[in-house]
Amino acid sequence: MWSITNSGLSAAQSCAVALLWGALRALGGRWAELCAGCGSLLPSRLSFICGPKWFSSFIGNCPKKPMTKYIRFFRDQLSKCRAQNLEAKNLDIVKEIGRRWKELPESEKKVYEAAYKADWVVYKEELDRFNKALTPSQKEALKKEVLQKRLRRSALAKKRELTVLGKPKRARSAYNIYMSEKFQEASGETLQEKMKSVYEMWKILPSSQKQVYVQLANDDRIRYANEIRSWEKQMAEVGRSDLLRSQKKK
Repeated sequence: MWSITNSGLSAAQSCAVALLWGALRALGGRWAELCAGCGSLLPSRLSFICGPKWFSSFIGNCPKKPMTKYIRFFRDQLSKCRAQNLEAKNLDIVKEIGRRWKELPESEKKVYEAAYKADWVVYKEELDRFNKALTPSQKEALKKEVLQKRLRRSALAKKRELTVLGKPKRARSAYNIYMSEKFQEASGETLQEKMKSVYEMWKILPSSQKQVYVQLANDDRIRYANEIRSWEKQMAEVGRSDLLRSQKKK
């Protein structure tokens, strides 16, 4: 019987995302920037263009790639693993399903592989029909949309992966702590108006009162330093040295 410890996370999709190692590091915020082409707000910092609204719905008709043989196996095993221990950590469940996959006989793995190959043939046929129906301008727009979608998905997958792995939250600055405390009571209707209001309040805040938030920020930095050291030690033990800060600097 495999042992599992407690966890505060229980979303099944988070487990699946934990398998998608690599890609981009999630960005720290979602404040939109302006499109260089039309001046409209972009949905995120990962967006490069502001695609036409008609195409945003059009790209949804593009055929989806079939699941790989391991992802199929993972989805089959996920509910079974959770049923064995409802308080299981997501990381432990991922490890257990990976162990089961390694021990799965080749004859059973071929069943998943055959299903993947059959779906791939159907996918290619649907994709060919889809591409033939596109105009040259639509093909160019599709490439840009696919790039944006891939980058956003990779960033989100990385962010969810780190959440599943329990990476400590970064230390907040004195101003960030003040912002989170005062944002709800700030004047203004839009997000930008409220942020500007808090910023103006921060500028006129006496130094003696700012010092309170500076001390909170210092305490938070100490908290983060201790937690990240412990977390990186755990990641090194489970073979995820690629997540260590020293490796990223190299």
